[in-house]
Amino acid sequence: MRRSTLVSAIVLALASASMSAVAAVPAAKHAVEQTTTQLPRNVRPIHYDVTVTPHADKLSFDGKVAIKVDVLESTGSITLNAMGMSFAEVTLTPAGGKAQTAKVAVDEDKQTATFSFDKPLAKGSYTLAMSYAGKIGTQANGLFAIDYDTKAGKKRALYTQFENSDARRFIPSWDEPNYKATFNLTAIVPADEMAVSNMPVAKKSDAGNGLAKVEFQPSPKMSTYLLFFGVGEFERATAMAGKTEVGVVTQKGMLSQANFALDSAKTILAEYNDYFGTPYPLPKLDNIASPGRSQFFGAMENWGAIYTFEYVLLLDPTISTQADKQNVFSVQAHEMAHQWFGDLVTMRWWDDLWLNEGFASWMEARTTEKLHPEWNTKLEQVNVREGAMGRDAIATTHPIIQHVETVEQASQAFDAITYSKGQAVIGMLEGYVGADAWRDGVRLYMKQHAYSNTVSDDLWRAVEQASKKPIADIAHDFTLQPGIPLITVDSASCAGGKTTLKLSQGEFTRDRPDKKPLSWRVPVIAQTLGGAPTRTLVTGGKATLEVPGCGAVVVNAGQSGYYRTLYGTEQFAALKDNFAKLPPIDQLGTLGDTWALGMAGKRPSSDFLDLVQATPADADPQIWGDVANDLSGLDGYYQGDAARQAALRKFAIAKLAPVFARVGWEPKEGEADPVKIQRMELIGTLGNLGDPAVLKEAQRRFDAQDKDPKAMPAALRRTILGVVARNADAATWDRLHAMAKAEKTPLVKDQLYTLLSISRDKALGQKTLDLALTDEPGATNSASMISVVSAQHPELAFDFAVAHKAEVDKKVDSSASSRYYPQLASRSLDPAMVGKVKAYAEKYVAAGSRRDADTAVATIEYRIKVKNERLPAIDAWLKAHGA
Repeated sequence: MRRSTLVSAIVLALASASMSAVAAVPAAKHAVEQTTTQLPRNVRPIHYDVTVTPHADKLSFDGKVAIKVDVLESTGSITLNAMGMSFAEVTLTPAGGKAQTAKVAVDEDKQTATFSFDKPLAKGSYTLAMSYAGKIGTQANGLFAIDYDTKAGKKRALYTQFENSDARRFIPSWDEPNYKATFNLTAIVPADEMAVSNMPVAKKSDAGNGLAKVEFQPSPKMSTYLLFFGVGEFERATAMAGKTEVGVVTQKGMLSQANFALDSAKTILAEYNDYFGTPYPLPKLDNIASPGRSQFFGAMENWGAIYTFEYVLLLDPTISTQADKQNVFSVQAHEMAHQWFGDLVTMRWWDDLWLNEGFASWMEARTTEKLHPEWNTKLEQVNVREGAMGRDAIATTHPIIQHVETVEQASQAFDAITYSKGQAVIGMLEGYVGADAWRDGVRLYMKQHAYSNTVSDDLWRAVEQASKKPIADIAHDFTLQPGIPLITVDSASCAGGKTTLKLSQGEFTRDRPDKKPLSWRVPVIAQTLGGAPTRTLVTGGKATLEVPGCGAVVVNAGQSGYYRTLYGTEQFAALKDNFAKLPPIDQLGTLGDTWALGMAGKRPSSDFLDLVQATPADADPQIWGDVANDLSGLDGYYQGDAARQAALRKFAIAKLAPVFARVGWEPKEGEADPVKIQRMELIGTLGNLGDPAVLKEAQRRFDAQDKDPKAMPAALRRTILGVVARNADAATWDRLHAMAKAEKTPLVKDQLYTLLSISRDKALGQKTLDLALTDEPGATNSASMISVVSAQHPELAFDFAVAHKAEVDKKVDSSASSRYYPQLASRSLDPAMVGKVKAYAEKYVAAGSRRDADTAVATIEYRIKVKNERLPAIDAWLKAHGA
């Protein structure tokens, strides 16, 4: 699943930046019989025969299921997962025996149904058959409806979303990843609509009354959360990739916008068949584009039927950008990687979710870099690491491998630690054993565990067996404990053409300066400027390393390590003086470390501005994108203090405007793809910082759009609209609102409603919040509108959402509910919000599921600390440098 970064992604897109013997691996700690379960272990499903009849107009469905089960020990009842269902007749038939009727007891709190029998069941094989009815929702959980506009009027399509624990809303089932089974799905649907599932259609026949009976081929053995069903006025395009039929499914009229996705899928599939050494096993692989959005995810890896929201799959020629194109590819690469990591081989329980998500994220990055080198996405690994460390540096962090007990805790496991830290740690381990050895280990893992379930130690064993290198201890250090190693350069002395580094290992935190550091075995790569890289493993907290050459030294050269680097004063000065000569990836890494260490009080916070001063105007576009984002973030800390903010903005505009002048408003023939994204980022950031020239030109282009088609080209349309919307007055907001109401293309319409949400004017923020609770924006837009308002007005958005909780709850998919409200407050600088979030959590969130609320509190407290304790040094630096 691709985690939804909806608020940040859309705000950035619209406003375009805010900114060597082998050690034995211990036996797996979670043996099969110890795997966490919320169900009795005495019955195991083997196969499901499911027939579903949706009633889209009534938001309900009827279902029938016959489940072949093995009773493993004598029992008087069978308990499985079911939610929001009512049952008619339920029978149990032994192999070759007579059916008996079951008594049904439903427990909605536990999300279970228990079927009891007059006599205990003996061990053996049975068929559990039942008729039931369920509900169709309007948010992305279970079977749900999406209503969308077309030029022909309103339409409704149905889709399913089951990860992590929502198949139980669609089929009474053993809805846990370790209960793999095969599925036969049959659907009774309108004859003029298309039904899609994991497997190809086996047979379609007339069911009378304008309905068709669609039977799909049997699925492979898989977990319940990977089942998919969709039906609507769709069209499908296909292409062959080897022996696999690759397809895209869209609403009618949108198929051409999926051409890039289809072409990309063919290329990615060929790459993955080779890399994994196990060919994709299903006959087809569809990607289904859906209008709407979720607060929880952007795409889902259902086996053979990936579900993706339109905004991350389709390319609309009127609004799509280079950044959108790259995002389409990377999301496809992520979800297709899951067809192996997650679908073919699945974690036993949500404790090891990172085996799915960390690996899919890593494969996404690796594959994008390999297949599209012109995008220079290698630098993105630093931003991914920074995202993980931002979460990992506070007290509410958790290990990559974490214990999960409840459905809500499983939902909360889909976070930056699971995805981004998982990705970063995999990259570090691959660098340690070598790319070929790592690939060989992954291939062995796939062969050993196909169609089954695993824990992390199964992977470590496979990599060690293939590479003949010990990694288990390092892997355990980085996956079984939380936090970030801090490698301090205690000294650097040069003699005989070599620099001797003395390193020590501590721990980097943002909010616990006196914390006793944990211990890691840390792979470190260091090199002098222009010298050869040298490797060591820091163990026991200390290491000495000799690197060829003298002069400025980069620790974590190439930025593959998951740790912060703290240099002494002299070493940092040498890096600053030679900053322009560093490779771009080390420039990014040094900027990231300097920013984080400065904001945490481990270096002067103004050191970051020294590096900004040292960044040349012709630096890699992504370097300036990072600088622009950080300057925009720094600007946010000055909110409400206009005089001090003006000094920062004067400096920031002075640094960014000349860079933008090199790029300009108009694209140049043959310019590199990263430059196209840089243009968007700089316009957005300069507009956010109030640069008069950018504000004036953006407004001019907005006003001229009706008469001059070239005023707002597709590549800049959202960026310009973002600048205008961020600085909108009431009349401009009303004009944007009219555009949104008139728009008939869902992808464009959704973006326009998001634009209405980014105004820095508080009164317009309130107007947006009021609009969000009406039916006008669409059921899946409302929650994101409130979230986007919170980026500018966190106190307003949080108070509004809590005050209207009953209404807002209907707009939020349940998988995101425990994190949605606290995150609205997380950008606040108001100490009173700490108490409000705590009070909300105590009232509405189960005691064992308050991690996201606690994280929001920690984030607010950290932001307040930065404002009070770090900004004075920034002020002094700005004054000293003429701002």
